[in-house]
Amino acid sequence: MRHLLDTESLSRDNAIAVLDTAQEMSAVGEREVKKLPALRGRTVVNLFFEDSTRTRISFEAAAKRLSADVINFSAKGSSVSKGESLKDTAQTLEAMSADAVVIRHWASGAPARLATSGWIDAAVINAGDGTHAHPTQALLDAFTMRAHWSKLSGTPSVGGDLAGMRVLIAGDVLHSRVARSNVWLLRTLGAHVTLVAPPTLLPVGVEHWPCDVSYDLDAALEKGVDAVMMLRVQAERMNASFFPSTREYARRWGFDDARLARLDALALKDTIVMHPGPMNRGLEISSAAADSPRSTVLDQVRNGVSVRMAALYLLLSGGMAAAPARTPALPAAILTSAKDPS
Repeated sequence: MRHLLDTESLSRDNAIAVLDTAQEMSAVGEREVKKLPALRGRTVVNLFFEDSTRTRISFEAAAKRLSADVINFSAKGSSVSKGESLKDTAQTLEAMSADAVVIRHWASGAPARLATSGWIDAAVINAGDGTHAHPTQALLDAFTMRAHWSKLSGTPSVGGDLAGMRVLIAGDVLHSRVARSNVWLLRTLGAHVTLVAPPTLLPVGVEHWPCDVSYDLDAALEKGVDAVMMLRVQAERMNASFFPSTREYARRWGFDDARLARLDALALKDTIVMHPGPMNRGLEISSAAADSPRSTVLDQVRNGVSVRMAALYLLLSGGMAAAPARTPALPAAILTSAKDPS
């Protein structure tokens, strides 16, 4: 693989390669010197045409921990605000000899256009495009789930998948690139996914997705679930009324205190509660649920750096082949360089 644009085209072998490499990368965060020389001399450009906090900072931290040179580009205050096209911006980056471009764009398909246009000879990582895809978010979610799933089964997580895991994704599916990427990746890794949302917040053609669909959050919980992922209500993408009121939405589709307690009543003591962030507390998730011992919200943020380190390393080192026979191992010289401050 030359680029990471979505999860629908990501093979099981490549997905597990990223997760396993992220497992190795996670140890870097525990070191006194949180840095590896793996990408020394490489240049990574964060090209963000849309506002972001977690994803941009996560990619920046990931690249710097691999010793890459990082250039942060924001559409605000740049020539883009003066009318510069994506092509012109890409060619500017090409002149700077960028090795990897991490792009977030408001238009679905922009990263694929950048990767296939011939404008730039660099690895392209999709950091979110419109309502289409957000592959590294899905990978970090899967990484978080796999750690939990392997702990429950008492087996090593390295080399493992999510076979048999029941995942419920609830909320604003219509506008969520996170939901789309998660559905495809989790299916590839063997999980069973159920989407829950009001009919107005489900996309056309969802019946053809590899998942079940429900309109009743309580009924879906009753069937048993191992992970509940609540999606943010993306009001900034809404140009119409998709539900009667925020109070009605929170009552019917929000993960409130009562539903948190319901997990205990259903003997689902090992079910985790997830959220890709940022959260609208009191709307799609209550503070009690977000801060409960079941919550993996902070784990997801922490795991995001490891997963993005893995993606950058594998793409720039040629470790993501069409169908690798095994997970590419990090060179011993890199793994043992904890004392190297460079």
